[in-house]
Amino acid sequence: MFKKILIANRGEIAVRVIRACREMGIKTVAIYSEADKSALHAHIADEAICVGPPASKDSYLNTKAIIAACEITGAEAIHPGFGFLSENPAFVKLCAKCGIKWIGPSPEAMEAMGDKANAKQTVIKAGVPVVPGSEGVVSDLDEAKKIAAEIGYPVMVKASAGGGGRGIRFVQEESELEAALLSSKQDALTFFGNGDVYIEKFIVNPKHVEIQLLADEFGNTVHMGERDCSSQRRNQKVLEESPSPVMTEELRNRMGMAAVNAAKACGYSNAGTIEFLLDANGDFYFMEMNARIQVEHPVTEIVTGIDLIKAQIRVAAGEKLPFKQEDIKMTGHVIECRVNAEDPAHDFRPSPGKIESLHLPGGFGVRMDTAVYQGYTIPPYYDSMIAKVIVRGDNREEAIQKMRVALSEFLIEGIVTNIDFQLGILEDETFLGGKYDIGFLGRKM
Repeated sequence: MFKKILIANRGEIAVRVIRACREMGIKTVAIYSEADKSALHAHIADEAICVGPPASKDSYLNTKAIIAACEITGAEAIHPGFGFLSENPAFVKLCAKCGIKWIGPSPEAMEAMGDKANAKQTVIKAGVPVVPGSEGVVSDLDEAKKIAAEIGYPVMVKASAGGGGRGIRFVQEESELEAALLSSKQDALTFFGNGDVYIEKFIVNPKHVEIQLLADEFGNTVHMGERDCSSQRRNQKVLEESPSPVMTEELRNRMGMAAVNAAKACGYSNAGTIEFLLDANGDFYFMEMNARIQVEHPVTEIVTGIDLIKAQIRVAAGEKLPFKQEDIKMTGHVIECRVNAEDPAHDFRPSPGKIESLHLPGGFGVRMDTAVYQGYTIPPYYDSMIAKVIVRGDNREEAIQKMRVALSEFLIEGIVTNIDFQLGILEDETFLGGKYDIGFLGRKM
């Protein structure tokens, strides 16, 4: 087992990993930017090193400074969390050259699944259903028109190296295709440094359901059930729950085994997630793989009772999974709400600033993942998410009521948050009915 791990991230996920390491008796190294000097993760780690100015490109994406921090502190491994360098195969290769263990999948698996066009070809060979579309990257407008005509409008133009809803364009008819292709390519180049795009059939009103995977380095792979992530605003997840309200045991088994087959097809190890679109007929289609831990991982942890962060560390240290597929059980119902420092009344404008007063919710079945504290100043340079509220109930109705109570107890002054917006979702009849799809928030806003 590792003696010291560097956490190449910030915010609540850095705090989450540090706590898991401390419980395992592992020393931790935090990195922080000049803007994060007072951040919680920098204070609770055993050691903390500044890696650059506020801008992410100069600090949390500063690979040379991060490697140097490992060398200075003697950290044997890096946990990347999510975002930043978590899905950067070039950095994983650099770590290997420097004798630093990466707590995540191999760079080869990342490359196979990180590029969406390549990932599609990989999972097709594994027998996983995919959305009809281009077989790979679309090179020009003529090819795009031909493919779109074959699969039928509406279609989606997507960035091959995309994520977080970036580089996606909806096209209803051929006259819109050229502009969509150009703007998607530009977004892809700007945000991911890769202008490649591909085309998919637009599935009308699907649900977004993802399968959590865990695989060791000996070929053992299990799925840990699903998370329903259909509550989205502009392709960004807002609320997640498990089990999905529309899931059956038969469908869960089919989706789970499809996810396992996709992971095995690229030699995947460590924690990862396969995301699917699920239509009203119960047919599902591969969308993408996230080769990292995800924001919503606590949902699976609570519904299965398995600590995913500790499992990641143990797998990276060369241990075998201590359980088989038949050992994975889901009990109760879990909901997670993302609390963001943003103003829903003004188009969700970011709301950085000093937290003047703070009261966090608690109680039986309530978990808080956060890095904020009273007096902390939220910097304007990073993602607006400041906390995750996760609750467990014996059933969906109990979990919804528990989340209402928890969010009502979450008091924060000095900044604006989306808490009232989240409470509105929990009162929405479409959500309460459980058959909401990825477009339901957009139709109401």
